[in-house]
Formats: sequence, structure tokens, C-alpha cells
Amino acid sequence: MNAAPLEPPSEAGQAKLPRRKVAGLALALLLAAGALYLALRQVSWQETRDTLRCARLELIAFSLGLSTLSLIGRSLRWGVLVGAQAPARPLDLFFATAIGYMGNNLLPARAGEVLRSLALGKAAQVSASFVLATALSERVLDALALVAIGAAALPAAGVSLPEWLPGAMWVVALVGAAALAAFAFAPRFEAWLQRPLARLPLPPAWRERLAGLLSQFLLGAKAFVNPGRAARFLALTALIWLLDGLGAVIFARGLGLALNLGQALLLLAALGLASALPSTPGYLGIYQLVAVSLMPAFGISPSQALAYILANQALNVMLVVAWGVIGLGRFRWGKEG
Repeated sequence: MNAAPLEPPSEAGQAKLPRRKVAGLALALLLAAGALYLALRQVSWQETRDTLRCARLELIAFSLGLSTLSLIGRSLRWGVLVGAQAPARPLDLFFATAIGYMGNNLLPARAGEVLRSLALGKAAQVSASFVLATALSERVLDALALVAIGAAALPAAGVSLPEWLPGAMWVVALVGAAALAAFAFAPRFEAWLQRPLARLPLPPAWRERLAGLLSQFLLGAKAFVNPGRAARFLALTALIWLLDGLGAVIFARGLGLALNLGQALLLLAALGLASALPSTPGYLGIYQLVAVSLMPAFGISPSQALAYILANQALNVMLVVAWGVIGLGRFRWGKEG
């Protein structure tokens, strides 16, 4: 049975898409500009420059090395979920993860999650729908871990939370718990979810393809519902955030700033929760606002906090982009083979 030809989109439909993209970009830039204004209004640029000039490059480099180890840990943690269907090679996991983080920093709407899923699906010859479901599951679980880390780090940080942070933690916790429940229970209702697809006015081959994609996605969604995998996932999560926390402490020392591990973990939790807001390009403005709002509670001035977050964010983005570009070459993006 031949499929009926699809009608080309109308001129009005073609015009709407670019307008939506322009509107989305304009909104992101407006949000970034507003956040930057709030972050920079009490900053002394001279103090920011002086903080950056005193940087100890050996400590900064060591911190970036810990960031790479953390990225390796994140790739192995993702591999725990992907391994529910087929094992993936560690190097493929690492470079696919780097591509994803690069995409999330440079592209809107968390497009990096799709990019890393396509890359690993091609490299490991696993369904991209299954891999995408594991990537989304990992993100949900990581968000819940952020809430737990932020709550646990508060006593060690020895400070009071900013007014906005408890509310953000509750929202992320509730949304994350709901998403986690959906991932856990949706596979049990696969037959019920497949019924609407069977009624779609599509050629049989298309309906069969969609049903297969849904099955693979649901298989990936329940990848973490296994005691052994859950234990490995949690152990790697603890290691990842320990590396990130130590990296933040050492990076701060490299700029002559005092930051203990509890404060570093609380800062990382706040940055992670803030990144759940409508995404600005590279989280520009959002990260700066969080840093200058929170770090003064640690005895670090807003100007020093700005120096810290600007240098940390720029160097870590450059690091991820470097690994991501190598990953694109490794997977021969856009080519067969």
C-alpha cells in the first residue's frame, strides 16, 4: 500500500516557524539581559579585574582536569542506564556525553539531549528512542540529586538560603518526582498507550514504525528500575558531585577565594536548579545572577563572585566544546560509516 504524498506546508506555515524561532531567541536574549543587569548593578569592575589577574593557573588547570573526570563519570553513569539493553563502549559514551553538553551550552531547548542520543545510538547501534529515554531519565534523576545535595550541603555551608532557593528546590523536587513516577509506571501501560497509535490515519508501515519507537522509548524509561543499576547510578552520582564540588573549591582557591566543600555544593545545586529556568544562550545571565546573589553569604563580594563565575563558566564551556568537537569528528557526524 503506497502512502499518500504529503502536502507541502503553506506559505503561512513556513512563515510561522521562523517567527517562532526569532521570538524564542528574542525572549532568551531579553531574559539574559535582564539577569545580567540584576547581576552587574552592584559590581566593581576594578575588583573583578584584580581577582582575575591574581589567578593561579596551575590550580585552574587542575580544576579543569577534575571537570573532565566528572564528565567521564557522567558518561559512565549514563552507560549504566543504556546497558539495560546493550553495553556501549566507554569512549562512545564519553564523546556522546560531551556532544550533549556542548549542545546544551550552545543550542536552545536542551537540544544536546537529542544530539547525544543520536550520536550514541549510531555508535552503539541501539535505538535512538531508547537512548533518548535513558538520557531524559538521567536528567530527571540528576535534578532530584541536586535537591538532595543542596539540602544536605546547607548545614556544612553555614549560611541561610536565599529567599528564592527553597521555592526552586520544592518546584524541582515535585516536578522531578512526578516525572520519575511517569518514567517508572508508563511502561506498565504500554498496551494502553499504543491504542491511540493504532487509530491514527496513517499507512500501516508508519503506524508500525511509531509503535516500535514508543516501545523502545518505554524500555529506556524503565532502565533505572533495577536495584543493581540503581545502586551503581547512585554511587556514580555521589562521585560526580564530589568531583564537581572539589573542582569548585580548587577553582575558587585559584582566584584567591575561600570556599569550603559544603558551600561549593550549595552553589552547584543553586546553579543547577537555576538552569531549569527558560534557557538563555549558555545560561548567560542566569549563572551570574545566582553567583552574585549567593556567594556573598560565603564572605565573597559580588565583584569576586562575578570574576569566579565568568572564568569558571567560560573555561568549562570551552572544555566541553573541545571534547564535543572531537566527539563530532569521532562519530563522523553527518556521514555514513
